[in-house]
Amino acid sequence: MFGLGKPRSKFGKWVDRNDISQKEIAKKARVSEMTLTRMCSDKDHCPRISTWVKIQRALKSMGYDVDRDKFFDV
Repeated sequence: MFGLGKPRSKFGKWVDRNDISQKEIAKKARVSEMTLTRMCSDKDHCPRISTWVKIQRALKSMGYDVDRDKFFDV
């Protein structure tokens, strides 16, 4: 399982529970791996809408329907 022993955000915990690779999401969404790392580890980070839309589309193409409000304080 991914993320063992690392600080994780709500989004990071969700990624771990679903056994999704951060690298795979970053590649499909065409965002940097550092962006995904920040989203998955920093509990106070809230991505820009444009970044989230890319992530959401990538996850949807992978079969996951997610809502930004579930993970980030908007």
